[in-house]
Amino acid sequence: MGGCVNTIRPVSAPTVLIMAAGQGSRMKSAVPKVLHPVCGRAMVSWPIEAARKAGAGRIAVIVSPDRDISGALPEEIEVVPQEVADGTGGAVRAAREVVEASETVLVLSGDVPLVSAQMIADLLAAHANSGAAATLVSAILDDPGSYGRIVRDADSLEVEKIVETKAAGDASAAELEIREINAGIYVFEATALAAALDRITNDNAQGEYYLPDVLGPIRAAGGKVMPFVSADPNVILGINDRVDLATVEAEARRQILERHMRGGATIVDPATTYIEVEAEIGSDVRIEPGCTLIGACRVGDGCVVGPHTTLIDAELGNEVTVPHSYLVECSVADRCSVGPFAYLRPKARLEEGAKAGTFVEIKNSTVGAGSKVPHLSYIGDADIGEGTNLGAATITANYDGFVKNRTKIGRNVRTGVDTTLIAPVEVGDEAYTGAGSVIAEDVPAGSLALTRSEQVEIEGYAARKVAKHEGTKKENKDR
Repeated sequence: MGGCVNTIRPVSAPTVLIMAAGQGSRMKSAVPKVLHPVCGRAMVSWPIEAARKAGAGRIAVIVSPDRDISGALPEEIEVVPQEVADGTGGAVRAAREVVEASETVLVLSGDVPLVSAQMIADLLAAHANSGAAATLVSAILDDPGSYGRIVRDADSLEVEKIVETKAAGDASAAELEIREINAGIYVFEATALAAALDRITNDNAQGEYYLPDVLGPIRAAGGKVMPFVSADPNVILGINDRVDLATVEAEARRQILERHMRGGATIVDPATTYIEVEAEIGSDVRIEPGCTLIGACRVGDGCVVGPHTTLIDAELGNEVTVPHSYLVECSVADRCSVGPFAYLRPKARLEEGAKAGTFVEIKNSTVGAGSKVPHLSYIGDADIGEGTNLGAATITANYDGFVKNRTKIGRNVRTGVDTTLIAPVEVGDEAYTGAGSVIAEDVPAGSLALTRSEQVEIEGYAARKVAKHEGTKKENKDR
């Protein structure tokens, strides 16, 4: 859980402030806006992760006391409350102690998640090389909409000011024609920022303190304000409502798929493939159409996933095939085969070369190396040795109405079709069970266990049954 700021410490690496105090009312949600997931990662965690990868030192998230998100933040992330909802400038003013304890301050927004670590690193390098007191990210758009416009100086090199366009009266007609917009990402020399924060006002149509207003005082004090034009306009994609969320998530998903394809995976149909950001995929993997990878999935080299397979926090070794199946919080070792239409539930473990076949469900069980559960079976709370083959419709009856009991099946066991194993029970190595058996007692190694009743033939049964049926029909008709 993030903690409130209560210490001041100088840092050499850039300090990062992430503004996340917006009320997010347009999301129409009980969940704070910045905690809504974007491809499996909370919205605010995207800029946090990008800042970390770019080498940030201290990271503080500015939050609203009315929308507490501290419990969702990593432990080392500081939390700064913005007691009054008075704009972006007010947010940074709330973090004054953090600013004054820093050398360089990077300001990001918690609802603008597509900023990358590479862009942050390039921005910091450009800022350092230019000797600017402030550097801001800009983008050039064909339709700048309601974004703040960047007004450059007479030489068109430095930034003179940023004009907000949210309300009538803040921007002139000429300023509204400007296509270079403010992305809301800034780097400041901390001393220049701290001094400028005292000189901004809320004398505007919104009655808020605008962070871009610090640029005027910085320039007046002799500081240089430089633009950093982003080649990727997606860095300015912010989220205000669920339509925006869908737009940003679609772009994030595109980037994720592209990263995996460039890393050596074949994604046959990106339009029908959903992969969340934490997934790791090896080389020469083939993802067939209709697949979904949720959470921290791990897919080894040479796997074939799908078509129409869902993995949730699942781990696949190398050269695993998984068509038309659903795997949750399980692990599958190298060269295993799963499916089609298999369901591996939490704590299922397939050792090397094992098979879970068609319409097989496995939970909290280990299937030994080379063992097979080919079809139509349920294996729960069981340990299966190497080289075992379970016949069709093998069932472990693991629940006695009060507790789950385990079944232990040894090496090289062969169960006949339609075997039910009533736990707790143990089947020894190289044992057999006969088809249709209900096994409630331990089976010694090398034995054959049978529980069939004696077969009885009743001659003439079919003819008598037909005659009885015809007689019943006649009686009903006569009535």
